[in-house]
This record gives sequence, structure tokens and C-alpha cells, in this order.
Amino acid sequence: MFRKLKDEHEDIENEIESLIKRKSNIDSRQIKIRDRLCSSLGLDEKALPFAGELIRVKESEKKWEGAAERILRNFGMSLLVEKKNYDKVCSWVDSSDLKGRLVYYLAQTKTASSKTDKNNDSLFEKLEIKTDSVFYNWIENEISKRFNYICCENLERFYKEHFALTVSGQIKSGGKRHEKDDRRDINDKTSYILGWTNETKIKLLNEKKAKLESELQDIADKIIELNKKNNNLQEKKNAFIQIKEFRNFSDMDWKEPVKKIAALEEEKNEIEKGSDILKKLNKNLKTTESETENTENKLSNLKDKLSRNDENRKSAEKEIKKCMEDIKTTDLAEDKKESLYSQLNEIFEKEFKDFKLDFDSCNEKENQIRKIINNKIKTFSLKIKEIEKRIINAMTIFSREYDFQTRDMDVSVESAPEYEKILIKLENDNLPAFENEFKSLLNENTIKEIAKFQGLLNKEQTLIKEKIEIINKSLSDIEYNTNRYIKLEAEKNTDIEIKEFQNDLRSCLSHIITGSNDPYSETKFLQVKKIIERFKGREGSAEADKRWTKKVTDVRNWFIFGASERWMDDDAEYEHYTDSGGKSGGQKEKLAYTVLAASLAYQFGLEWGEIKSESFRFVAIDEAFGRGSDESTAYSLELFKKLNLQLLIVTPLQKIHIIEPYVSSLGFVHNPTGSNSELINMTIEEYRKNKEEMKK
Repeated sequence: MFRKLKDEHEDIENEIESLIKRKSNIDSRQIKIRDRLCSSLGLDEKALPFAGELIRVKESEKKWEGAAERILRNFGMSLLVEKKNYDKVCSWVDSSDLKGRLVYYLAQTKTASSKTDKNNDSLFEKLEIKTDSVFYNWIENEISKRFNYICCENLERFYKEHFALTVSGQIKSGGKRHEKDDRRDINDKTSYILGWTNETKIKLLNEKKAKLESELQDIADKIIELNKKNNNLQEKKNAFIQIKEFRNFSDMDWKEPVKKIAALEEEKNEIEKGSDILKKLNKNLKTTESETENTENKLSNLKDKLSRNDENRKSAEKEIKKCMEDIKTTDLAEDKKESLYSQLNEIFEKEFKDFKLDFDSCNEKENQIRKIINNKIKTFSLKIKEIEKRIINAMTIFSREYDFQTRDMDVSVESAPEYEKILIKLENDNLPAFENEFKSLLNENTIKEIAKFQGLLNKEQTLIKEKIEIINKSLSDIEYNTNRYIKLEAEKNTDIEIKEFQNDLRSCLSHIITGSNDPYSETKFLQVKKIIERFKGREGSAEADKRWTKKVTDVRNWFIFGASERWMDDDAEYEHYTDSGGKSGGQKEKLAYTVLAASLAYQFGLEWGEIKSESFRFVAIDEAFGRGSDESTAYSLELFKKLNLQLLIVTPLQKIHIIEPYVSSLGFVHNPTGSNSELINMTIEEYRKNKEEMKK
């Protein structure tokens, strides 16, 4: 029982530890399999969600949570795999020992929703699906198709429905098959797997863990108490076993031998008291025994000392031999060796002037000399480190000032020869003599380059305005609404960062406007340098500078674009649009397609209403008109028709009735198995004929 509870406690601890690291309620065993899978394939776990991580019971329907968990458990523990990851996942699963069971689905992320009927009592209506998931439509279709159960408040309705579910978890399928699995408590929320947050599960598991700890402690206390009783009984058992070994009472009777010993001791004392000679002999015997013991101890000590001396002699001979070999094999030249010997002698004479060297003191004096030498080494090391620090600081300053020249060089003492080469080259080239001329040319060229840079930006700004004017010419001929057209507008952006950047550029070139006598001054160079440093990314602000550079150098950000709907009669403004704000989906789509048509007219060089049959004006639109209204779809197609564009439209079937009048042929893509797609090409006449035959 204790072992079982301990194992359960350990499982709960592991589950809590796993849950804290994530938000999912899925069992940790399945999470580990997914972690191994994602790690091996280099995928993010968000790319392979479990179905249960994307489904939860609505707050208003919590009484059905247990029944929903029971019927959706196996589906919720299933992994969802997109088509792009399917081959890799399938291969890994087939070649790996999962150490468990894994169910996964090839879930088509582009599946259209097929749910049409709505029953407020259905299981589907009591669930929520995570709306930002690419698997939303697929999960919606699967639940409505596979789990189309009616949640029955009473058995009377349960009897009538073909697919039904009760609050207690009884399931009725197809009107005949019934099932109720109570092996797991339907209200045990610690086993729930649905939902995308797990705070409740962690809290309940902690409570269950605390309860188990209390039970384990009670059992442990009982075990300790029983062990004490068992030990007492074992001691008594051992005592009885020992008693069994005695055959006669005399073997156990200790009092009689004690009496005999006492009597003999008393008799001995009486004899000793009655004889002086015996006393004297005993005294002499003790003295002799004591002297003999002392002599033997001295002999033993002398033998030990002799043995130690012999060992020391042998050890000293080995040390001397080793020292001589070390001296012979050292790489130092003879004059260096003599210098070291001389320094050691000086240390010895200074520190141990009146000392007489013997074998016993060798190790002690060696340690003292070693300590002195180490202190000297430490002192020199500190000096060396200080010098190295000064050298590295100088290198750091130099490399920071001249990063281009030192880009392949480390800031370290080992790189000193490289820096020395630069110094020698500078001295040989006598560059300081040309410093003023170089500085003048650098300032002059820098200002010229910044002027070119500003010219390019201004050119892009002008080009954008010109393109808008050209597009507006096309838009003026397109009737957006009855007797109204669209005009694009580009207002100057008042963003503070963009304005400051434009002012900084103008400041760098202000001498051109003011006619300064010194247009290439140090001040101008430093102004340019400040801008260039932000382009490169300053230390500690690299990411912010990268974002700033992208923002201010993209001339499109210098404008705030909008659209003005105007009357064709008097050019008065009817309505103004900024980023299509506040408009419906259909209105936004209609505006987008109008601007697109005008842009295509500009791109292809079309003139409104003119037909050039031999020109090639091909436009492919993927996922076209999928979510727009029928009205905006028809408007867009009519617009493209007027422009005489050659369209390739890729779209789901739900808009085919709107698109049909505008196409001459179509290719129908069908994927019945989910693995191989089939393409059927037909003319629009063939399509209409097949559609009429199917109606019959």
C-alpha cells in the first residue's frame, strides 16, 4: 500500500513539474513523445498541437465538462499534423521506439467549414475551438461529423435521440450501441486533458499531492511503530534461543564460580601478608619487569629510528638522482643555470645565514625557499598583469578608433606582433605628415556622399508621388460607386523620428544653402558620423538602431497614404478613407480591388476602355474572393473584364456561381484520399452541361 501511494505521489509530482513548464493539460507521457519528435525534426511544438490543446468546454456549460472529457479524450490526445510536416513525422514515428502510444491525423489546414446545421443542445455548441489556430476548420468539421451527440438533460430525451449523451457520461450511438465507462471518476478534473490553460489542474493536483503526503506520513508513523514492536519481539526471541543452548542449570549458575574466585583471592592475600620474603621477591620481580620493558622499548625505538634513517637515506639518494637528471634535461643554457644557482645561494645566505643544513631540515628549508620564490613570482605576475591590462586597454581604444584596420585582430597580448606591424608600417609610411590633407579629403568626400544619399531619397520620394498621380489617372476613369471615383492621397508623415532624420540630413548639407566659407568643416563631418554610427548600430542599441534605419530610409514611411471618394461632376469629396478604417469587409475588399485594378493599368500601360487583343496581360490571384461578399466579387470581376485582363483565379467552390460568367475554362482539383490530388480540365460549356446532368 505504501509503495503504491508513493508511486502515485511521484507520478503526481512529475505531472505537476511538467504542467508548470507549459499551458497544456495533456498527459506528460504524450508531451514527452511530442518533445522527442519536435527535437529530432527541429519543429516548434506549436506546429504539432494535440487536438485537446485547441478545444475547451464553454464556461456556461461546465456541468457537461466531465461528459465532454470522457467522449473526446482519445480525440483530444491525438496529434494534428499539417501536410508540409506529414512526411517527416510519418518517417520519424515509423523508425522510432515511442515508449508509448501515439495517434496523429493528417489535418488539412485549408479545409473549408462544412458545418451548416445548428442545434443548441449538441455537444459541438458546448465547446470552444481556439480561433487563431490553422486547424480551426478541420477540428470543427471533425467534431460535427464524429461527435454529433445531443446533450440530454433527462432520460426521456435520451431514449428518443439516435446520438445522445447524458451528464453522467452514458453514450448512445446510432440508436443501438450504448456505453458508459466509470473506470475513471467523471468529475476527477486532475485527469482532464481539454483546454489551453492548466492552472485549475495544477491546483487540484497540488491538493491531491498534499493529501497523499498526509496519508504517506500516517502510514510511515505506523511502520516505525510496528518496527519497534518487531525489534522488541526479536530481542526476546533471541534471548529464548540462547537459553535453549544451556542443558544444565549449573551452566547458567554464575553465582557459584564468583564465590570460588572470591575465596581464592582471599587465600592469596593471606599468603602474601604472611611472608616478607615473598613480598620482597614480588617487588624485585615488578622492578625487573619494568626495567626489561623500558629496555625493550628503547631497543624498539632505536630499531625504528635506524629503519627510518635507512629509508630517508634511500629517499635522499633518489631525490638527488632525480634532481641531477632534471638539471641535465632542462632547456636552460649553462649561463642561465649558473644565474639561477647564484640567485638561490643569495636567498639561502640571506634567509638562513647561521643555519647548519642537515637531512631532517632539508624539506622544511625547501618549503621555505619555495614560499619565498612563489612570493617573488606572485609579485612579478601582478606587475605583468598590470602591464598586460594597460596593453589591452590601449589595444581596445585603438581597435575601437580603427575598427576597419583591426577587424581581423584580437584584443589580446598574443596579438601584439600584429599591432606592432601596424606601428612599423605607420612609421615607415610617415602618415602623420599627411594627416591634414587626409582629413580634408575625408570630410569633403563624406559630405559629397551624404549629398548623393539625400538625392537618392528625394528621387524615391518624387517617384512615389509620380506613380500615385499615374494611378489616379486610371482611378478617375473607374466608377467606384454611382457617379463617384477614388483618388489616392499621400500626406507628409509627421513622425518625430522621420522628421529628425530629414532635419539631420539637411543640417549636414546646410552649407550649400547658406554658402558657408568652410563647407567641409569638422562639425559637418561629425554630423555625418553620428548618422553613419546609427546606420551601423551603436553598442547597446544595435536592435533599436536597426529598426530606426529600416524605418527612416524606407521612403514609403515618409508618407501617410489615404483614399478620397469624390464626385465625378464637381470633384467634391464624398468620404475619406485612412487604412480602410471603420469599413465592412466587403467595402474594404471593394476598395482594395479598385486600387489593384488601377495599379495593374499603370503596370501594363493600359488605357481605360481600349482593347489590345495581342497584348499579354496575365494576372494570377490565389485564394481569390474566399471571404468577400458576392457583391464585391462581382464588382471586381467586372472591373478586370473592362481592363481586358487575362485572369487565372484560384478559389474555393463557394464563389463559383459568381465567377462562372467571367471564365472560359476551369480546372477542378480533387483530392479524395488526402494524399494524391487529381486535376480535371474542362471548358465552361462542359462544366455547365455536367452541372445540368447532375441536377437531373
